[in-house]
Parts: sequence; C-alpha cells; structure tokens
Amino acid sequence: MRNSLLVILIVCTIRALATDPYPRNEAIDIRHYRFQLEVNDSTDRIAGEAVITVRFKKAINDFSLDLTSVIAEGKGMTVSEVLIDGQPTKFLHTNNRIAISLRAPSQPQEEKKITIRYSGIPQDGLIIGKNKFGDRCFFGDNWPDRGRHWLPTIDHPSDKSAVDFVVIAPLHYSVVANGLKIEESLIDKKRKLTHWHEEVPIPVKTMVAGVARFAVQYVGKVDDIPVESWVYPQNRAEGFYDYAVAVKVLDFFHHHIGPYSYKKLANVQSKTRWGGLENANTIFYFENSVTGKAEREGLIAHEEAHQWFGNSATENDWHHVWLSEGFATYLTSLYFEYAYGYDRLVQEEKKDREEVIAFYKKNQAPIIDTTLTDIGKVLSTNTYQKAGWVLHMLRHEMGDQNFWKGLREYYATYKNSNAMTSDFQRIMEAAHGTKLTLFFDQWLYTGGHPILSGSWRYDKVRKEVVMDIEQRQGGTFFHFPLEVALVAKDGKRQMERVQVDSKWAKLSIRADFEPVELVLDPNTWLLFEGTLVKK
Repeated sequence: MRNSLLVILIVCTIRALATDPYPRNEAIDIRHYRFQLEVNDSTDRIAGEAVITVRFKKAINDFSLDLTSVIAEGKGMTVSEVLIDGQPTKFLHTNNRIAISLRAPSQPQEEKKITIRYSGIPQDGLIIGKNKFGDRCFFGDNWPDRGRHWLPTIDHPSDKSAVDFVVIAPLHYSVVANGLKIEESLIDKKRKLTHWHEEVPIPVKTMVAGVARFAVQYVGKVDDIPVESWVYPQNRAEGFYDYAVAVKVLDFFHHHIGPYSYKKLANVQSKTRWGGLENANTIFYFENSVTGKAEREGLIAHEEAHQWFGNSATENDWHHVWLSEGFATYLTSLYFEYAYGYDRLVQEEKKDREEVIAFYKKNQAPIIDTTLTDIGKVLSTNTYQKAGWVLHMLRHEMGDQNFWKGLREYYATYKNSNAMTSDFQRIMEAAHGTKLTLFFDQWLYTGGHPILSGSWRYDKVRKEVVMDIEQRQGGTFFHFPLEVALVAKDGKRQMERVQVDSKWAKLSIRADFEPVELVLDPNTWLLFEGTLVKK
C-alpha cells in the first residue's frame, strides 16, 4: 500500500494548488447584467451600455471588470464613461481590465448600479460576418472566457448572475438571446429593439445574443417548457426536421436528472466556432449541423445535458471543467441507453475508450490538470471522453440505484450555483454509503489508465484458472475490479470478478471446465488496454 499512500500525498498537494489564475475579487458579487447593444449593417462597430448591479460583501475602494482594450489593428473596446448610481466616477481601462474607483468605500451587503458606456469593433466573442448563405449576422460566442471581448463582465464561471439583452438592430433581423422575450418594438423606420430577460443566474460563458435572419418554429413543450428551433430561412425545412429531436432529449433529462432550470429551450443554427455551444437555454450549433438527415442527435443531447451540468450546476474553477464536459459526454451516452438500449451505450463507451487510449500516447496529464495556465486548453479528450468514462466506472462501482440517487442529489444541491469536484465526491459518497477517496484520486488527479499484460492457464488438478497480471503503464498502479469471462468450447460463459490491487498480481478463479478463451472486461465497465495470453 506504500504506492497508494504516495498517490494520496501527491493528490493532496495537487488539490491544495488547484486554483486557476483568474484574479478573483471575493469582495464583490455581480447580481445582474443589463446589456444594451446596437449593431448595424454599415460597420462592425457596436455601441454598448452595460448596467451592472453589484453587491459588495465588505468595504472596498475599487474593483475591476474584464473588457478588452483596443489593439494596434483598431479592434477592441473604448470606454467613454462609467457611472455609479448615475454619478460619473474615475476609471482606468487598460490591459483588458476596467479599474473602477468607488466614490466612497462600499458597505457590506450594499448594492450599487454601475453603468459602463463603451463602443468598438470586437476582437472576438461576438462573431460578425456572413453566414453560409451570404447573409450578414452577429453571434455571441463566449466560451471559455471570450465574453470580455464585447461585454464588460467578471468573465469567470464562479460568478453567475441574471442577465438582460436589449438589442437594437435593423428591421430585417430577428434577435434571440437567453431567457424570455419581453419586448419587441419599432424605434424608427429602420430599426427595432428586442429585449430578452433571463432571471436565473448563469455564468458569462453561457450568456448570448444572436442577430440574423431566422425562420422560427415552436416545436413542442415538456411540461410548460417551450422548445424552439431557430434556423436560417434558406434551410428552414431541413433545420426544423433536424432540431425536432430536442423535445425528446429535454424530456429525458428533465424527468431523469431533475427539473430544467429555465423557461425555454431554443436550438439555434449559428456561426459558432464550436460544434455546439451550450449557452443557457439558447444553444448555438454550427451552420452545417443542418442537413435534413437528423444526424446530430448526439450533439443535441450533449449540449442539452450541459443545461444541467455546466450551466445550472457550474464548475467553480476552470480546472474542474470535467464537471461540465465529462458529464455532458456521459449523459449523452445515458440518453442513448434510454432511447436505444444498453448496446448503444456500450458502443459509445468503446469508441470513447479508443480515443482515450490514443490520447494517452501523446499526453499523460490527469483530468484535473493544475499545470494549465492557458484556459483555452482545458478542453481535451481527458475532460470529455476520459471524464465520461470516470462517471461510467463510478456508476458500476456504486450500482445503478445509488449512482442515479447521487447524480440527482448533486444537481438538486448545486442547481443554479457552483461546485467543485470535492462537492460531487462528497454527495456520491453519501449516496453510496462509503468513501470513494481512492477512486477519485486515481482516476481524476493522476494521469493514465491500467495497461495490462500477462498470461493465464487452466490448472486441471485444482480446477481453476490462474492469471498472472502486470500493470505496465509506468508510474503508479491502479486499484480496480476486473470482470472476466471464461468461455467454454461450446460457447458457455462463466462470469467472474476479481480485484486488482498491485502492479503484479497472481489471481485464480474456480472453474469446472477448461476455457478456450478468457475475455477481460466483457461488459465494458473498465477504462484499460491490454490482454492476457494463454500459456
């Protein structure tokens, strides 16, 4: 057990250092953003006014927000004025931050309205250009921390707030954004105003507005939650067909995980750089997701799963993004299991396991990799497929009933809030009734997976199968249950389970027949590679 103790000591050190580099200010809490933006067809310049409700937790004299400065090429935002409760105040906008001086020291629990007036051409974050059909469009694309390119915010998932988007645009555009539409009004003969309101606190990475020519279909409801499709009018029929499955997906998650946090679900064809972007209740999909062949059910399931994990129950630190991406990956597999049977889940897990094994050959980092300082690199096969596999193995470790109980309790506890891996672990331990420290430490905080080799033979005298197993991955060894199928000449199978707790293990299984084959992990519950050869 000396090896295991060393792993635990190393993991404790990693956990102590596991904080991302964002300069947090624990003295403030953003309660609400109101973004008023005007876009036009003659230039990419936007005009913005942000009214931000800030709650102060203690006395401070100043604080900062994220907003990119103007770069040499002329792109970026220029702040013209900052007001506190309607009165001008001093500010300094440099190095992509707005430092705001309070007119007087704040008081604990005091709230103030900060108004920031600004304009400029976004460097990123708001994608302005032409869509695949040549129509001009504007699409927010904030993940992971690109909201700062067009919105003054605390651009970090630990700070969540309600948000309003008030967008002024030429008459021929439609506007979609988080929440419910509460106003659409003509301003003059050429412009209209559209106002969307989201009352549930969400992270900036999921705040969004899209401005384009859209065809809109109200697909159906799950309980009282309307489901909408927003697609380009040129592929209206194909888009409505492709996105219609969203109702079925929403129904599964809403009734199996816990109540959906929001009052609508819109699926939007867009210019996002990602395959899909899980904006809260207003999911953006890449343009060619629309084919008319219903090919994107898995993508839709993944992005909808984020509405529970990532959007509502949000990681409090970028290094714990597996709580978002790993969950969405495995929840997609659970949806496929529900819709098409267990064989489909096995198909997904085998495919993901192959990707994890291939990735390991290039990168041996753990899922929670605290060495990363570039937040744009937190996404990898580790945080998607391997993290999904961790949940799959945890399900097997706990059993279906306890796993689902814990998953629902985790969502209920951290709905519309923030969590860390330790919070998830604590809740799953309570559901399981036993500690899961070793499981979480070896699969999340250390890199790699078991790579097995060795041999097996049948002892006719003792009537047992003897296995000599070596873990060859280097570094630490893993502790894990290993399922084994003994296959007889007539095809009969004997299923057994053994526990591997060392680098070299000699294990035996009682068998009244001589197997012709030994199959490791026949039911696809272990992240590993390798085989045993017959002596």
